[in-house]
Amino acid sequence: MKNFVVGVVYVSLDMLKIVCAVEQESRQSIILANKNAQDEKEKAHKAGEEAIEATLVRAKSEIEHLMRASDQKAMTAAKELASSTANKLATQRARAERRLDAASELIVERIRR
Repeated sequence: MKNFVVGVVYVSLDMLKIVCAVEQESRQSIILANKNAQDEKEKAHKAGEEAIEATLVRAKSEIEHLMRASDQKAMTAAKELASSTANKLATQRARAERRLDAASELIVERIRR
């Protein structure tokens, strides 16, 4: 077994080989950990994008549903308003015709006098 001087400590060649091997293993572990971290980061990013897309699809669907409901409500209100307006118009027309008849009778009476 050969010994080497490192600083003031004698280190055997076998020990240096072991230290080098451990250092190499440590570097490979770091590289693997960085790769795994990058992969997890990419997975999380992709999952986030998918979640955003799903949320946008749901929001679009809900907006379309609300728009249909709003349109239906507006149509119902418009029909009710048209019906109410038609009823008021018929009432006013009947009143106007009665007044017109009364006015016609008054005119005829005055002409006869």
